[in-house]
Amino acid sequence: MNSASHLRATSTGSSTNGRCGECGATTLVGQGLCANCLLQEGLEAKGEASAEVFASILAEAEVPDQHWRLGNYHILEEIGRGGMGVIYRARQRHSGRIVALKRVLAYNADSHEALVRFRREAEAAAQLDHPNILPLYEVGESEDGLPYFSMKFATGGSLRAAAAATAGQSQPDEWVRLLAKVARAIDYAHRAGLLHRDLQPGNILLDAGCQPMVSDFGLAKWMTGESDLTKTLTSFGTPGYIAPEQAESAAGELTPAADVYSLGAILFNLLADRPPFIGANVLSVIRQAATNPAPKLRSIAPSLDRDLETICARCLEREPKARYQTAGDLADDLERWLEGRPILTRPVLLPARAWRWSRRNPVLAVAAVLCLSLGAMVTGLLSQQDAASPTETIRSDKSIAVLPFENLSDDKENSHFAAGIQDDVLTSLAQIHDLKVISRTSVMAYQKKEGRNMRAIGQALGVANVLEGTIRRAGNRVLVNVQLIDVQNDRHLWAERYDRTVADSIGLQGELATQIAAALRARLAPEEKASLKTKPTNNPEAYSLYLQALGREAVINNSTDEYDVTQQLYLRAIALDPKFALAWARRSIIHSKLGSYSSTQARRAARTEAEEALRLSPSLGEAHAALGLSLYWDDKNYRAALQEFSIAAAVLPNDPNVLGYIAGIYRRQGRWRESLATFQRAQELDPRNREVLFLAANSHVFVRDWPRARAGYERVLQIAPDSALARIGLAYLEVLQNNNPAAGRKLLQGIPDEIDPDRIVTEARWDLAMLERDYAGAQKLLADFTLKESPVGGAPRTFYQGRTALAQGEVGSAQRYFAAAAPALENWTREDPNGPERHVLLSLLYAYMQRKEDALREARRAVALEPESENVFHGAAWAANLALVSALVGEADQAMTLIERLLPTPGPVEWPDFPMNITLADLRLRWEWDGLRGNPRFQKILAGPEPETILTSIASAVDRRPGR
Repeated sequence: MNSASHLRATSTGSSTNGRCGECGATTLVGQGLCANCLLQEGLEAKGEASAEVFASILAEAEVPDQHWRLGNYHILEEIGRGGMGVIYRARQRHSGRIVALKRVLAYNADSHEALVRFRREAEAAAQLDHPNILPLYEVGESEDGLPYFSMKFATGGSLRAAAAATAGQSQPDEWVRLLAKVARAIDYAHRAGLLHRDLQPGNILLDAGCQPMVSDFGLAKWMTGESDLTKTLTSFGTPGYIAPEQAESAAGELTPAADVYSLGAILFNLLADRPPFIGANVLSVIRQAATNPAPKLRSIAPSLDRDLETICARCLEREPKARYQTAGDLADDLERWLEGRPILTRPVLLPARAWRWSRRNPVLAVAAVLCLSLGAMVTGLLSQQDAASPTETIRSDKSIAVLPFENLSDDKENSHFAAGIQDDVLTSLAQIHDLKVISRTSVMAYQKKEGRNMRAIGQALGVANVLEGTIRRAGNRVLVNVQLIDVQNDRHLWAERYDRTVADSIGLQGELATQIAAALRARLAPEEKASLKTKPTNNPEAYSLYLQALGREAVINNSTDEYDVTQQLYLRAIALDPKFALAWARRSIIHSKLGSYSSTQARRAARTEAEEALRLSPSLGEAHAALGLSLYWDDKNYRAALQEFSIAAAVLPNDPNVLGYIAGIYRRQGRWRESLATFQRAQELDPRNREVLFLAANSHVFVRDWPRARAGYERVLQIAPDSALARIGLAYLEVLQNNNPAAGRKLLQGIPDEIDPDRIVTEARWDLAMLERDYAGAQKLLADFTLKESPVGGAPRTFYQGRTALAQGEVGSAQRYFAAAAPALENWTREDPNGPERHVLLSLLYAYMQRKEDALREARRAVALEPESENVFHGAAWAANLALVSALVGEADQAMTLIERLLPTPGPVEWPDFPMNITLADLRLRWEWDGLRGNPRFQKILAGPEPETILTSIASAVDRRPGR
């Protein structure tokens, strides 16, 4: 061996790790080298052998290597090892097929238990023939008498590895679909008389197409009693995934419900990125599963659907009879969830849980009954007294609204300070998972204390309790009075008075939240207790400025001037305390909102401030929300933004803004079911927020569920009768649902100018006139249009004048209008060449001008900037625009192919004035599609019903789910 080769071989340590020091192969014959490398060393001397000679020698040579050949298999490499056996990747000699080969470990050769378990696994697998159970090929015995068997080689690795690689990224639909197949496979095994008893992510393998295959039946148990292969074994599976009864019951007492528990634990792990129970050691995990109820899925992953939480909870019940009784029942519910249908199982109610607890703890149950009886007697006696203690009337319903605090200060400028205190208390309460806390926007309707009807407020907001209070600030002192009211019975549950300096009032919101939680008997997790005790700053002046800014945020109405004042207050607070993480986070959120008005400087500031807030306080929910907003709106990095929002939602479970952002990202990811459900949860926490309600209604438009969209817009108008957007939404539903633009125009008559400041109603009325082909009416509206530019997209009035003229056949006049509009639209596109919506508008202009190549180039540029693969929601709209442009410039086949694909697709339907909408109503009414009316494919579409999207049934299922 030459010196260089020797150095390479010895430096790898191949003699100790079983791999060739030269090439890394696992087949060794001596001196730490494989046969190939050993031969090459001999042939390398002084370059005497050519590559051709070397190759021919290797082709003919047969170097015996009994250690790395088992029966009819060449061992290629080790791919796994456990306490009983080792698994190799191997090649079958005659067929050349790659397989997984499992062999009992040599040191287990004398262990009767290990050999029995190994043979049982082979016997169990051989009995099963199911596409989602790993097939067994051959059972054999090596020359040394050790058994082995070969199986299909799963090229996709294990589910454990796949879940770890995609933590926080994969969509719940994918995991649910996979687990439904696994549950079907386990149900098949159960019907064949076999329990698995060791289901966990490592024992579910994936093939090249990511289809699951259940493996490792080493702990399998025959339920028929016909086999005695399990009677000598006492092993009980993998902690964290085994049912509680497996650790304490004999194998013969187990039922299919044990495997159902394991399936639920796997699903929980996939959805929450952790198993239900975690601990410092195995015993800790087993003890938790045996004594504690499983945590609720949404306490760890708040953005997930409630039905998934119910499914997991049903699987993870401690009592076997309380679970799904078959894996097939579980698969049924998983498949129903995937299809958007209501699941069959229901959450276990408190009386049932109490009964189960009493059966497990009979002595304690008797004592509890006696205590309750005594308590009832005492309560009856005390109820006859006038002065009852507040704790005697505490309700179990843990929902609360914090009404605006009344400012009693002589200086009315302190109103923002009072609003900030109220919002700070509300935000602190919103951190508590065991409470339902209504958001600030919904309670602002009850600003005036006079005439408050607590029962009506509770009904409107969906809460059982209300907190109201007063603030008086005089100089350096702050006097706070608060009282907690049970609105059902109009009884005061708790009241407190705080008289402090401004400095001492720092952290008051945490104290209040802790005391309110105690009064409502809400459970506080350790991290929640720690958070409520943490002071945001130790600087009283910085805290005062922060409260003023927070109070101003409550009344901001999308005004850049108001945003500027608010962010300046946060900046002054930060200047006084540069470590004030909460102020950094809130200022970042303000800058993101300013950045949405195309301020590049504001967007950059938002990112810097969010990162600084996280550096100062890595667990701060507001900081994660701030970074998520920057990633969402600025970078359009939806996956990273969703990770940040998910963390924020875990810390701030009652924040509807975070849920709204998550729902928006779900739309862009094509996760429409989850988007609708998340918007629903946001509405529950902010039931009087017109923006949340409006966005949710729009989502029903996008999935073409017209009835629910209509109900949503009507709900907005109940809360905000001056909402021009909701009225426009209802007007367009007359078109989309009834093909009646005249009825839509009628709905928009008489809207006063004061609620249409940017003339968006006027633009909608123009578009509806065009749909009705009332071109004279459209021209009159444009003549009366007082704004130079459109309120949507930045198009000048000449763009609309040209379209109106072209629709009437006045080509020469239209082209003069378009030529006048071109410089403005071209400059607008150059200002932000990465904005797909700008290329869309420019492509339409060029299409109207019959500049075919320019029009197609711009339309395709928009699609390339935001394709459906990256943004399903907007990408579908840009693809729809390409269809319209293609139709306008004579590319009928391309237009028809896109129309046929997009008509049943969620997304490409919006308003006002979106001529690229792909709905039957738009295709029938818009003049832009006239060039296709003689096309047989187009005629066939118009003659048929509007295809339902797969989401139409899902949208309806959302409202039928338990707890909605």
